[in-house]
Amino acid sequence: MTLPTALFEVHADTVTPTALSRGPWDPRHCHGGPVSALLARAVEHASQTGGEPPGQIGRLTIELTRPVPVERALTLTTEVERPGRKVSLLAAVLRDGDTEVARVRSLWLRDDDVPVPAESTAGTDEPGMGTAGSGRLERSTWALTDGPAFHSHACEHRFVEGGWLHQGPAAVWIRLTVPVVDGEEPSGLQRTAAAADFGNGVAGALPIEQFTFINPDLTIHLLRPAVGDWIGLRSVSHYGHRGAGLAESALFDAQGRLGRGVQTLLVAPR
Repeated sequence: MTLPTALFEVHADTVTPTALSRGPWDPRHCHGGPVSALLARAVEHASQTGGEPPGQIGRLTIELTRPVPVERALTLTTEVERPGRKVSLLAAVLRDGDTEVARVRSLWLRDDDVPVPAESTAGTDEPGMGTAGSGRLERSTWALTDGPAFHSHACEHRFVEGGWLHQGPAAVWIRLTVPVVDGEEPSGLQRTAAAADFGNGVAGALPIEQFTFINPDLTIHLLRPAVGDWIGLRSVSHYGHRGAGLAESALFDAQGRLGRGVQTLLVAPR
């Protein structure tokens, strides 16, 4: 079997998710990680159109409004919602025909050299992740159907704590093994968005044979741009009694604490 060489094929007016963008639940639909990375790329490119980038991203909010089809040409549009010298808002929308399937809204902050005292950043350096890329290599083969998928064929997982078959909190380093788009090195933001969507998957605390806990959104807050190939997650899930939950992930890179990701969860019995 010959696998695609990237998560998406980009043409003049469309983007097409490849088989490597598939999720584990349905072979017709994308995993949230590739879609999040694609939307991150879209606002990055929009930020560079017509001048200097507006700065650094402080927040990225992704809404997975409908299942994103695999191997179908989709349209992607971007908009500068609020230009500004200190704070800007950029958005992007992914559509299947006339139907919106996903969107992102990004908050950009002015990028300045601010001499923050070292003691004020001590709380951002959480111990226990080891060096970037350390941990036990563990490949997930779980899926409801056979064939290539994002979680099993397009990224590498190295667990510091927990594992795919472990219920409860987890700490894991994640690395993309293919680009988002052929010929482009994934940016730190794209790598962060792709990895952060795994929080509910690696730290699920419910039996996967009995429950689903799908995330229809992902919000990422960043302290600074990510560096290196590896993004670390220290994740935990919480569930209510009326079908809602959330997964929280402290995010790391080779330099230490990077930010935080939060996912809303739709919890249901199988």
